[in-house]
Amino acid sequence: MGVLNFKEDYLYWRLAYVLISEHGYRIIQLFENQKELWLEKVENKKAPIIRLLRIDLDWSLSMQRDIEFTASNGEKVRKQIGRGELTVVNIYISQFPPVDDYEHRLEHPYVFPHGKKSIVSSVLLTSEQSESGLKVLSERLEREVTFPVYNEYSEQEVESLKKETIDSAIQLAKKEKEIFTNGKPFFTYFFIIIQVIIFLLLELQGGSTNTSTLIKFGAKFNPYIYEGEWWRFITPIFLHIGFLHIAMNSLALYFLGPAVERIFGNSRFLFIYLFAGISGVIASFIFSPNISAGASGAIFGCFGALLYFALIYPKLFFRTMGTSVITVLVFNLIFGFTVSIVDNAGHLGGLAGGFLAAGIMHFPKKKKPFLQLAFLVVSALVLYGSLVFGFQNSETGGNESSTMMLAQEYIKQENYDQAYTILTNYLENSSKVSAEVYFALSYIEIKTGLLDDAKSHLLKVINLDADLPEAYYNLALIYLEENDLLNARENATKAAELKPSQQEYVDLIQELNRLLPPSGVSD
Repeated sequence: MGVLNFKEDYLYWRLAYVLISEHGYRIIQLFENQKELWLEKVENKKAPIIRLLRIDLDWSLSMQRDIEFTASNGEKVRKQIGRGELTVVNIYISQFPPVDDYEHRLEHPYVFPHGKKSIVSSVLLTSEQSESGLKVLSERLEREVTFPVYNEYSEQEVESLKKETIDSAIQLAKKEKEIFTNGKPFFTYFFIIIQVIIFLLLELQGGSTNTSTLIKFGAKFNPYIYEGEWWRFITPIFLHIGFLHIAMNSLALYFLGPAVERIFGNSRFLFIYLFAGISGVIASFIFSPNISAGASGAIFGCFGALLYFALIYPKLFFRTMGTSVITVLVFNLIFGFTVSIVDNAGHLGGLAGGFLAAGIMHFPKKKKPFLQLAFLVVSALVLYGSLVFGFQNSETGGNESSTMMLAQEYIKQENYDQAYTILTNYLENSSKVSAEVYFALSYIEIKTGLLDDAKSHLLKVINLDADLPEAYYNLALIYLEENDLLNARENATKAAELKPSQQEYVDLIQELNRLLPPSGVSD
């Protein structure tokens, strides 16, 4: 090979080096003869694939055939990476241009005929027109690609540049790979095992869907948190309600957890998972009065951690997992907003908690003190503000749902005195009380022998909700106890009219009819 030919070889490797080291392209394939190189940068929508070919062109027809071949290979790449359309920037580096008319083959992109989804945009760089070729290439990439080109280069210079280019690509790939090897998924599998064991224990102790069992084992139950059981911000992470709940969360953690644990390492993953889980419970505590449990908040925290990864390494994120992560996250959020039984507050709280926790911890072997401090301060303020806001609503502070749940739990335990105290305190501090509260209070008063108070409250129930058959039935029993048979039969009849299928209502009417004369006048 003559001395002048080394100029094209140098231009070939110099361009490859610039694209890899300065523009972030990665090597897809380097052919054995090292004269053809395919590069990838999928986040670059204008030029996600670049093909470099060191060839001395003779005739434009051979160029056209090669363009068609490139389009065919580009179509294969398009299908592999799942792109709707794909543009391949095809760069020829030749000592001379073709001897015949070739310009028209470069002026317009070639579209692959089958499907018309792969497009090849070709550029020619020659020894004499390297500067103009680089200018055209810069326009195609929409980024400046420039470097000085001299007339002569030695073989040693070419070999040195080739080695530097390949080493640069290897180091880039190694550096990216290291980000995903910071830890093996130990805690992911540990948490899956723990939550399955606890689920089985719940089933043995009364059932994972049994309210009393869930509360006993530490489900998020606002009234008990108001009373000081702060540990309920943690324990719900490991409890699940029903087989479908444990199955879905275990499956989600199995697929999502390892990625987060490999990126952040074991100890950081442990912090992120628990911090996100607690954040989810706190959010649920603030915005949902219902009993809740599950690892969903912690799992959404894994999504939050991956969003932080996207913030710090956006190109790597979207090239490796970005599309699938965003798609799954959006689907889950939409599902949460459309299904009423889903604790979406817990999901969103976990998502935010995971993002903040990842910012506090950052990545292994990498430190950003000011950024981490900022995340720590923001997290502390958010948690403190959330807890202060949440505790403004105590069981006597106007939250009827929490009050009723707590009272009903005490009633199940036959702790009527405590239930009575809870409900009467609520009545004293609330301007608007529902029929359900008065009915629950009347039930306790019947159980404790306070029949006059029970009758008064049942009359209020009927006044607020005239279609509650249980209120008429209980009122009929009180009138029967007072030997007021007419009022007893009147209320029993009303209860049976509202719910004729209830046999005990019918039985009570029959008993009262036996006690009363046919005219309905008592002796």
